[in-house]
Amino acid sequence: MKKFIWAGCLAYLLIGLAHVIVGSVLEDLLHHYGKVYSDGGVLIFLQFSGFLLGVLSGPWWSRRLGRRGTIILALACLSAAQVLYSFLPDWSLLLVAAPFAGYGFGMVEAIIGAIVIEFAKSGAVAMTRLEVFFGLGAMLMPAVASILIGLDLWRLSFPLIAGISVLCLLLFSFMSFGQTDALLAKPMLGGEELTENQPSSYGGSKKWVLFILAAFFLLYVGIEMSFVNFLPSILIDKLNVSTATGAAAVSFFWASMSVGRLFAGSVAERSGYARYLGVSSFGAVAVFILFYLADGFTVSFFMILLMGLLMSGIFAIGLIFANQVLPGNTERTTSLLIASGGIGGAILPLFTGYAMDRFTSGVSVVVLASLMGLMALLLVAAVKASTRRTLSVEKF
Repeated sequence: MKKFIWAGCLAYLLIGLAHVIVGSVLEDLLHHYGKVYSDGGVLIFLQFSGFLLGVLSGPWWSRRLGRRGTIILALACLSAAQVLYSFLPDWSLLLVAAPFAGYGFGMVEAIIGAIVIEFAKSGAVAMTRLEVFFGLGAMLMPAVASILIGLDLWRLSFPLIAGISVLCLLLFSFMSFGQTDALLAKPMLGGEELTENQPSSYGGSKKWVLFILAAFFLLYVGIEMSFVNFLPSILIDKLNVSTATGAAAVSFFWASMSVGRLFAGSVAERSGYARYLGVSSFGAVAVFILFYLADGFTVSFFMILLMGLLMSGIFAIGLIFANQVLPGNTERTTSLLIASGGIGGAILPLFTGYAMDRFTSGVSVVVLASLMGLMALLLVAAVKASTRRTLSVEKF
């Protein structure tokens, strides 16, 4: 399993890169094609739509192709899309390729994450390790793209991702992962029937818990994406910093997220998943309030770093916690919650942008703090519902 986890880390690095590559070179891409921002929005929306479909269809493909076959299919889709991007074909072909790119990295994220959660010896530690590499990819791609743009070589961004994607495709196609190979193989018909008919479906009380957790993930990813995307604008409006300083704040936030993820798994396993999530969620509410009240540059940046540390493990540990209280459907549960997060990541930034346009940046911060508070209350509701309905979960 160790070998598979490290291969998964490379795949999650690829996912992080692929998530942000279009946005990183969007200005130059639109200029090259003579398009406007609304056209870029369509491209990103199509990629996001493919992401949702990939996340949700992963368990279906896994039952038919096996886990390895599903990962190979997903990486093939992503590789093909990135290769097509690399040639900068007609704009209509880019729009065709975008859903396949999203489909590929969405399915890879869901399937590899589910395998690690279900079978890794220390699932929380392993899952947060994957998230570290995802964060590194999301942090490195804008920096690499910036260098390439400065050299007027931004076109090389797509071949770079295509090369890493093909490498991952070859790795998962031909590499042996030892005893883990049996877990990745195509399932037998009997095992498939058992998976579909066993009493682990979301009946009765489990539906309510799943709904609460889906809302929790929707809010979390939406808050994270809103904070990251609008942090430079908030700081410029709040503290009158330069554009470069505002952009640097985002890098500091991702860096603190990556550092926090190095320790989140072991801390969560020692303290308990629910307790870890509770401290992180309510702590983030407090830091959002302090960030709103802060009027100095140093204090504000300290709050940003602290926010990154507190939020660093919520996504990964949240998936572990969800599969603890909803056992037996790891791939499906993981896919549904990642999809919920994806929806939140697409919708909530729209409302945050509206608040930034109509009101002040301070109002936007208050809105995000309120949503984080609601998210924390949803966690409490999920823990109480799980305990009351005799599902297995530790209390706060």
